[in-house]
Amino acid sequence: MQIKQDINLAPHNTFGIDCYANSFTEITSDQELKEVFNTSPEKFLILGGGSNILFTQDFEGLIIKNKIKGITVLDESEQHITVKVGAGENWHEFVLTAVENDWSGVENLSLIPGTVGAAPIQNIGAYGIEAKDMIKEVNFYNIASGKFDSLKSEACKFGYRDSIFKNELKGKFVITSVIFKLNKAFIPHTSYGAIEEVLKEKNISQPSIKDVSEAVIAIRQSKLPDPKEIGNAGSFFKNPIVPNTTFEPLLERFPDLPHYKINTNETKIPAGWLIQEAGWKGKRFENIGIHPKQALVLVNYGGGKGNEIKQLALDIKEDVLQKFGIDITPEVNMI
Repeated sequence: MQIKQDINLAPHNTFGIDCYANSFTEITSDQELKEVFNTSPEKFLILGGGSNILFTQDFEGLIIKNKIKGITVLDESEQHITVKVGAGENWHEFVLTAVENDWSGVENLSLIPGTVGAAPIQNIGAYGIEAKDMIKEVNFYNIASGKFDSLKSEACKFGYRDSIFKNELKGKFVITSVIFKLNKAFIPHTSYGAIEEVLKEKNISQPSIKDVSEAVIAIRQSKLPDPKEIGNAGSFFKNPIVPNTTFEPLLERFPDLPHYKINTNETKIPAGWLIQEAGWKGKRFENIGIHPKQALVLVNYGGGKGNEIKQLALDIKEDVLQKFGIDITPEVNMI
C-alpha cells in the first residue's frame, strides 16, 4: 500500500472533472484496507469506479480507491449458485461473467457503470430489476470498531436507489465484497422498457440470458454517451415516485405522460420526461450541458467544472419543481 500526494482525480471520475486530492491510495485486500485506517485519516472518501460522483472542488483529504477483486463460487445447488464478488470488481464485467456461466439474475443490469461495491449502496436498478433482488449478504469493514462485519440482505434496508449504507451507516463502513444468489433456471424479464422491441427486431422469441443482456447493452448504448468519449455519470436524477394526488392532475394536463404504477397510492414518473418537457434536453452551456439523446444525462464536453454542473443540476431541479410541482432528487453524489 502506497499513499501518494496531490493526485489529479480526472482519470478517476467519469465526469472527467479536473481536480486534485491531497492524498490518494489504492487498496487490493482487506488487510491493506485495515492498514489505511490504522493511519487514522481525518477526512477520507471511498472511491470505486467514480461513475456516481461529481467533484465540485479539490478534495482536502485521503481518497481510498477500492480495488479488491475476485469472483468466488461459495455454494451451488440444482436451482441456485451463490457467488462472492470483490467490491472492486467492475460491475459490467461481473455481469458478463454471470452471463457466460448461465447464472441468471443480473443480465438486465448489463452495462451499468461502476463497481460491485457501489451496487448495494445505491441499490442499482434497470429494466425492472434491482440489485437487492440478487444480493444475499454484504461484507464490510466497520471503521469505528476496526473489525470486519456483514449484513444479510433483509437488514440492508433496500429501497429505490437507497439502502442503509446511504443513511445510518454512511461514512462508517467500507464494503469489501458482496454475496449474490443467482439462478440456474432462466426466467427472462423483458416487459420493462424497450427490451421486447429489440428482441423482436432480432426475431428472437425465446431469448437466452445472453440475448437479454445484449438487448440491454444495445438500448443503453443507443441512449447513453460513453464516458470515455463524453464525461458523464449516467442518469443524474432519480425517477420520482409521487402520490396519486399529484400524479392524477398531471395526467389530465399531459395525457401522454409515461408512468409506472408502484402501488394503489403511488406512481413513478420518468425524470427524463419531466426534464425534456421542461425544455432542457440537448441544451449546451459552453463546456457542459444536457445530452441530446437522454435528458437525464448531464455531460462535460471537456473543460467543464464540477460546480458548473452542480449549478446546472440545481437549475433543472428548480425548473421542474416550478413547472410540474415535482421535486426530483439527484442520484449522483456531489462532493
